[in-house]
Amino acid sequence: MNSIKNVPARVLSRRPGHSLEAEREQFDKTQAISISKAINTQEAPVKEKHARRIILGTHHEKGAFTFWSYAIGLPLPSSSILSWKFCHVLHKVLRDGHPNVLHDCQRYRSNIREIGDLWGHLHDRYGQLVNIYTKLLLTKISFHLKHPEFPAGLEVTDEVLEKAAGTDVNNIFQLTVEMFDYMDGELKLSESVFRQLNTAIAVSQMSSGQCRLAPLIQVIQDCSHLYHYTVKLMFKLHSCLPADTLQGHRDRFHEQFHSLRNFFRRASDMLYFKRLIQIPRLPEGPPNFLRASALAEHIKPVVVIPEEAPEDEEPESLIEIGTGPPAAEPAVVADLFEQTFGPPNGSMKDDRDLQMETLKREVETLRTELDKIQLEAQRYMAQLKGQVNALEAELEEQRKQKQKALVDNEQLRHEVARLRAAQLEGERDRGLREEAEKKASATEARYSKLKEKHSELINTHAELLRKNADTAKQLTVTQQSQEEVARVKEQLAFQVEQVKRESEMKLEEQSDQLEKLKRELEAKAGELVRAQEALSRAEQSGLELSSRLDALSAEKDTLSSVVRQRQAELVAAQSLAREKEAALSWEQQRSSRERDELQGRLADKESQEEGLQHRLLDEQFAMLRGTAAEAERILQDAVGKLDDPLHLRCTSSPDYLVSRAQAALDAVSALEKGHAQYLTSTADASALVAALTRFSHLAADTIVHGSATSHLAPTDPADRLMDTCRECGARALELVGQLQDQRALLQAQPGLVRIPLQGILQLGQELKPKSLDVRQEELGAMVDKEMAATSAAIEDAVRRIEDMMNQARHASSGVKLEVNERILNSCTDLMKAIRLLVTASTSLQKEIVESGRGAATQQEFYAKNSRWTEGLISASKAVGWGATQLVESADKVVLHTGKYEELIVCSHEIAASTAQLVAASKVKADKHSPHLSRLQECSRAVNEMAASVVASTRSGQEQIEDRDTMDFSGLSLIKLKKQEMETQLDKKDGSHAAQLVNY
Repeated sequence: MNSIKNVPARVLSRRPGHSLEAEREQFDKTQAISISKAINTQEAPVKEKHARRIILGTHHEKGAFTFWSYAIGLPLPSSSILSWKFCHVLHKVLRDGHPNVLHDCQRYRSNIREIGDLWGHLHDRYGQLVNIYTKLLLTKISFHLKHPEFPAGLEVTDEVLEKAAGTDVNNIFQLTVEMFDYMDGELKLSESVFRQLNTAIAVSQMSSGQCRLAPLIQVIQDCSHLYHYTVKLMFKLHSCLPADTLQGHRDRFHEQFHSLRNFFRRASDMLYFKRLIQIPRLPEGPPNFLRASALAEHIKPVVVIPEEAPEDEEPESLIEIGTGPPAAEPAVVADLFEQTFGPPNGSMKDDRDLQMETLKREVETLRTELDKIQLEAQRYMAQLKGQVNALEAELEEQRKQKQKALVDNEQLRHEVARLRAAQLEGERDRGLREEAEKKASATEARYSKLKEKHSELINTHAELLRKNADTAKQLTVTQQSQEEVARVKEQLAFQVEQVKRESEMKLEEQSDQLEKLKRELEAKAGELVRAQEALSRAEQSGLELSSRLDALSAEKDTLSSVVRQRQAELVAAQSLAREKEAALSWEQQRSSRERDELQGRLADKESQEEGLQHRLLDEQFAMLRGTAAEAERILQDAVGKLDDPLHLRCTSSPDYLVSRAQAALDAVSALEKGHAQYLTSTADASALVAALTRFSHLAADTIVHGSATSHLAPTDPADRLMDTCRECGARALELVGQLQDQRALLQAQPGLVRIPLQGILQLGQELKPKSLDVRQEELGAMVDKEMAATSAAIEDAVRRIEDMMNQARHASSGVKLEVNERILNSCTDLMKAIRLLVTASTSLQKEIVESGRGAATQQEFYAKNSRWTEGLISASKAVGWGATQLVESADKVVLHTGKYEELIVCSHEIAASTAQLVAASKVKADKHSPHLSRLQECSRAVNEMAASVVASTRSGQEQIEDRDTMDFSGLSLIKLKKQEMETQLDKKDGSHAAQLVNY
């Protein structure tokens, strides 16, 4: 039972009967519950446990598909609180969710923008905050998509920041501007939240205040990183550009610095933030960017999130274990065992042993309790340190406030002194003012009458405004129900607003005129002291005012008639709105019935489509498995050729092997692409099947030609080439085997076959002739040079053979002389036949060049046909080298220092080289050319002479061996046996070499 308790709940919840679909349904259900609990219309902050489950869900599915599938269905336009909490949850998901969340949110930018624009046009307190918050989220998504080096959490090292900024000044400048825009969005949201809240401490403890303040935790985390990065970038800009150019940047940074410092200070004073986040303190003043050494004084602000207290979560039955009393079973079994067989050996203990065991158990118990106490003490110490740091921060803040209070007190003292002096001066002016008031009392009577009439006009205007407000409210309610009525109401609202503006403008004009009259009256009151004529002017101005008031009353009557007309139009619009509402309700009922019917049809179609989809997937995999099985048979056949004795006679050129290996590597790339496409969409296996078919044929072709190329290669490269071919076959067979298994298909790695194919390609390039590394312009001269060198090598070989024949006649006699003469004569005939063949090949090449070059030069023709020219050069080099090797082998045979088999092999090699020269010459020759016929005759003569060399060599070898066998003088029995074994081994090696050359 203890082992079962230690197993994670997630593992125990997966019973054998559960399928992936059931787990997916359970996951979707859990996410839907968490989203509905986190994003609701209650004016309370989002609970951390619900947000944490949503974030864990994004890591589970590696994206935010499920989150957005439920978020799209939320009625965000109906509630501003719902939209505010949606923005808060989306901000947390962007910061702490899976990295793919950013790309998923990019697809829903238009939805986020529409929600913000909708609430931005409405006069709602939360709506204005939602409008600002959506702009911040859109800025955040755009910034991190443009700069993927910065994660959504904005936490990177200084090295990553330096790498992202680069060395280009323009890039650094642009990145700094984008970070300034980012910071402006964060600060604008914080200022809007604080503007709507009362700065009292009790506000942060109310649910309505906490609902607004909760998103600022993420804002504080973002701002701390953005401030640090902008400081770094500003210092870097000042090291590259003059200070005058960056004056605008410095002004913008100073403004953001003071706003951010004010934001951190106000947030630190609130009790709500003190238990959730530790806010850093910024310095008193901004950094001095004009002094480069100030960068060392900069301290990165660090935001600390304390350990979250466990919240009261709803009990969830995640572990399903059968209930029963298994703990009593071991005791019952032990009792039965003791009753049947008696106590086990050594189980009888004395009192001292029991006491020792009891003490040991007590010691263990005390030790565990001590560990718990130590852990508890460490936790308390950490909490106390946090409290001490918070108290020190509060003490420092109180010191600053005390210093500020002293400064304010000194300023108030100076202000009081200044006010006292102003009071004395005011007392002197008061006497003069009383005299002026007595003189102006007569004019105030008339002004009071004007004021009464003005107040009546204001009351009438206020009544009109109230009616207008009621009309606007009714229009707003009707506007939310339907769009057609909304347009009518907007027109009416526009007209009413126009009337309102006109009335306000006229009232403002009247108030301005009244103010002007008041100033005139005051001026005339001053003039009463000097002269009596001012009274008559005041009477005239009063008459003018009365006439103006009459005009205003007439205008008031006109406005009242216009308002009555608008009210009648409003009543007609309300009746039209009621008719539209009735029609809209009937249309909604009809659309609901049609929607239910269409949903039923859609469910049937989805079930049919799901069945067809499963069938399509099975057919696609069956086709892929059949193709993989056929590819496996092709590769097995190619791998079997590596050990087939009949394949030993097959050879191939390194050039052809390199072309096959390169084609196979290209097929591996296509196979990787097809495999990735199939994993993305298992309903289409055509690309993978086509790539697998091509890969199997090319890989098998490469393996077979690699083995054939190794038959003519030196021993060490040949062994390495064969091992690489075997490795290539093994990895290719392993790959096609994985492609036949539906589970192993997911872990298949086609790229592993590329390593042995690259090895084959490299070995093939190493086996290619190294002397053809020349420019195309030099190919023509190279052909003539190599043909001349070949002719010279043959002439030299003929002379050396004649010299060897003369030496053999002087140094040997009898059977040896006869054998040597016969071998050297056959070699001489072979050299003469090769010389004739080279001459015929040269004539044929000249004919080909003259007939094919046209107006081009001979060098241009050779450069244009570079592959053919390289083949001629390679063949001529091989002929010259073969002639030299044949002469050296004949020399060794005549001097009895070599083996006859080497001479046979050299004769076969030179015959093969001449055949290669003939084949290279025939590629571009005319079939009816007499030079071609002559070349073919010379080729047949070379083959006959090579066969003559082989025959004379073998007959001479047999004669020499028969003579040596009969000569036993001077040899012991052991030496005779040893010589016989060596002879048999030489015969076997010679026969094997002859088979290779014959092929």
